Amino acid sequence: MMKTIKKIFKDLTFETLREWAGDRIYQRGESYVDLVSQLSRTSEGAVAAWVAGTDDYATTIKRDEQGNLEAFCTCPYSGYGPCKHVVAVLLVAAKKIKQKQDLPLLDPEDDLYLELWDGEEDDFVAEDFEDISEQKAARDNAREKLTNLLAGKGLEELQELLISLALDFPEVARRIREAEQLATGQVSAIVRSLRREIRELTSEDAWYDSWKGEGSLPDYDHLEQQLRALVDQGHGDAVLELGEELWKRGIEQVADSHDDGETAMAISDCMEVVLEALPYTRLTLSQQLLWLIDRELEDEYSMFPEEEGIFDDPQYTEQQWDEAVGVLRERLLQKPSPKRDAFSARYQRKQLLDWLVTAYTRSGRSEEVIPLLEQEVENCENYQQLVDTLIAAGDPGRARYWCIRGFEKTQQEKSGIAAALQGRLRLLAEEEGRFDLVCAYRAEDFFETPSEKTFTELRQAAERIEIWPAVRKATLHYLQTGQRPDHEGANMSDWPVVEPEVKAKHSRKKFGRESFPDWNMLLEIALLEERLEEAIAIYQESPKKTWWSWGIDERLAAAVTTSHPDVALRIWKTIADDLIAQVKPSAYKDAAKYLRRMRTIYEDTGRVADWLGVVKDLRKNHNRKRRLMEVLDRLEANQRLID
Repeated sequence: MMKTIKKIFKDLTFETLREWAGDRIYQRGESYVDLVSQLSRTSEGAVAAWVAGTDDYATTIKRDEQGNLEAFCTCPYSGYGPCKHVVAVLLVAAKKIKQKQDLPLLDPEDDLYLELWDGEEDDFVAEDFEDISEQKAARDNAREKLTNLLAGKGLEELQELLISLALDFPEVARRIREAEQLATGQVSAIVRSLRREIRELTSEDAWYDSWKGEGSLPDYDHLEQQLRALVDQGHGDAVLELGEELWKRGIEQVADSHDDGETAMAISDCMEVVLEALPYTRLTLSQQLLWLIDRELEDEYSMFPEEEGIFDDPQYTEQQWDEAVGVLRERLLQKPSPKRDAFSARYQRKQLLDWLVTAYTRSGRSEEVIPLLEQEVENCENYQQLVDTLIAAGDPGRARYWCIRGFEKTQQEKSGIAAALQGRLRLLAEEEGRFDLVCAYRAEDFFETPSEKTFTELRQAAERIEIWPAVRKATLHYLQTGQRPDHEGANMSDWPVVEPEVKAKHSRKKFGRESFPDWNMLLEIALLEERLEEAIAIYQESPKKTWWSWGIDERLAAAVTTSHPDVALRIWKTIADDLIAQVKPSAYKDAAKYLRRMRTIYEDTGRVADWLGVVKDLRKNHNRKRRLMEVLDRLEANQRLID
């Protein structure tokens, strides 16, 4: 079995481990080697161990089917890449194997094994949230024990015990007082007290630093308990009154909070009780429905309880929704039209419009939705909603009209809306089998935003109507010259694509993207089409100061490592030199990653002497950069974890 474990360390050097984990994680892992305990192996060929830290973390590493290192740790960092605990376990395991020490087989009943692999599906429940039935059983058990404990005590003794507890613990006194008020119907006193509590709670600063585990959070548990007690006693109106004040003040508190949503969730729990009380209030069904809609309209911070199907309640019939139509319609009429740049006012109007559309639909007046949307389209700029509704209603002609009109209205200042409408025109053309028009819109997408994605979509559309060779030639010419094939005065016989119904008037130059030849896109396409010779030519032909999009030069180097190793070497060297020129220790460490790749190529092609020459030149040219010399020392050593 130790042979299986040794596979983990096959060809693994300290430098490749450093590259895999990252320099900082690697260094921190080195400082954790003395905190590794119970190092073991599994029957599946993995190593496992505990690593002490803020807590004891279970850690395991193995090779996957592709031979890549695969690690898991129960620390918070797990899931974001290799952690320091993984590095520490690998270093300790390698040391023990080098010393010819056997690693014991991990028992499936051992705590370490169970922590790593047992009950994975139940972790969520097991770690933080006990099963509800278990909570109830524990509570019932505690009640039974207390009942038995108090059973033999007399009335006076029980009274004395209760008084003593109330004097020592103010919360007990409060519970006694509130229970008496509820029992004797003193609801107004409870409401006054809870209103004061709401004002005190909502005036507190709400913040929490999850990294430090520090913060100040208002405790809404008591308020929630008292609201529920009022509901249980049938005081729905009192709960509604308190809930409205909590809602108003809570929104202001949450707006200023910095607590990862903790306060919003606490208020939401209280509002859930208010929702339960709603059917038992003085409000009519229509008023209840409007109350719910208003809360949804005011909910900027996802505080309102997400009660599934709350608006699907059969008690809200077409009659109630029809009454809601009247109220919401009047509100919409009273709202002034938003100014051109008034985003917030337009957003609020759109929210109100959406609820009015819902009310029309649920009141059986769906035929009034489209006229309403057409009436509001200039105010809300909801062209997409209108178009989608028309398409769903089986009116593609009118949908096309509003796509074109909306595009013309929005393309200058609301390019996102315009692009979405152009996309819907393409979908309409697709549904109607007008594939020449589909190709025209794919071409517009490409010319507006050249990318691997838009190029591929254009190719697929052009291939469907058998015009790809001409389209490809024209698009590549555009990337070389910046001249669209459909420019004014162009010979359209060279561009077999029909004119689209809408076309953006602005150019890439407006956004500061005018730069031709577009070396990045030309190189991306060459790589996409696996034309490696041409990709190399593009890279070499481009000006030295070309700004390459993130990672594209690395993609080229990776693609030609086997076929054109010298080209890959030049690319890696250029990247490494640029990083070293930053004269920063962190940049030296980044440069090492590319130097390692160079070393691999030199080793694979039998040119180790050339690799040593590269290192020698770097030492000569940068001999005063001590941190760089340390990086080069490690690179030259290239020591394996185990021989």
